[in-house]
Amino acid sequence: MELTLNNGVTMPALGLGVFQSPPEQTTAAVEAALAAGYRHIDTAAAYDNEREVGDGIRRSGLDRSDVFIETKVWVSDYGYEQTLHAWEKATAKLGVDYLDMLILHQPAPDRFEKTTAAYKALETLLGDGRVRAIGVSNFMPHHLEQLLARTDIVPTVNQIELHPYFTQPAVQAANARNGILTQAWSPIGGITFYLGFGEHRKKNVMEDPAIAAIAQAHAKSPAQVMLRWHLQQGRSAIPKSTNPARIVENFDVFDFELSADELASIDALDLGVRNGPDPDVARLVNFARVISAP
Repeated sequence: MELTLNNGVTMPALGLGVFQSPPEQTTAAVEAALAAGYRHIDTAAAYDNEREVGDGIRRSGLDRSDVFIETKVWVSDYGYEQTLHAWEKATAKLGVDYLDMLILHQPAPDRFEKTTAAYKALETLLGDGRVRAIGVSNFMPHHLEQLLARTDIVPTVNQIELHPYFTQPAVQAANARNGILTQAWSPIGGITFYLGFGEHRKKNVMEDPAIAAIAQAHAKSPAQVMLRWHLQQGRSAIPKSTNPARIVENFDVFDFELSADELASIDALDLGVRNGPDPDVARLVNFARVISAP
């Protein structure tokens, strides 16, 4: 299943995410995903596993043009020239000469002039053919409004935390108004139990009884139901796993369909509570993290 971006480029709707995937496990996970049928891999400079993603793609034996590679510029590389250099670092680590998608990882409103300059660098890279599509991540409607007022090219995607317990309807609506595709990170609620985020949570979306009931009705897993929910509502989703069986399971979502009532019942689970970092809060130590050269 493919989605057409606002610049006409097509992108596989379902991809493999590698957030918090240890480098030593990432290559095998990417190789397993591509063997299972995935053709979209999402990584980031800040994940410190771009090199291993590239290794996994090469080990798959697939042609470069068969795999949609998406990565992200980290805040410490914001600024026009810095972001052009970030492209050089990313492509060198991945072992490719172009990127299918390059996005800004955070709005970083405490330094939005640099964010804007970074996006203008993405526009240059797009014009030069060094990337096929550009976008943003974790941008709230007010961030999008500021960016669109200062730049020329509308982002193709906005990658945000989005799962049944946090659906961000206002962000989805702002994306839709501007022709921006909503891409879900933590699409099966992994942020509610990821290391460093979920230990204090009282509710794990993977164990929600409403989702479990829908899963039982379709002889599918809760994760498969949530991924199907995203796809039927026109979103891109990038579930993360390093477990080969889970990787295969997460891709097995094209042989069933949720009813309108089932979709609505999942929508109704929204708690309106963010689990990941607040995009409006400056994280000075994290933002200052230096992305190494290849």
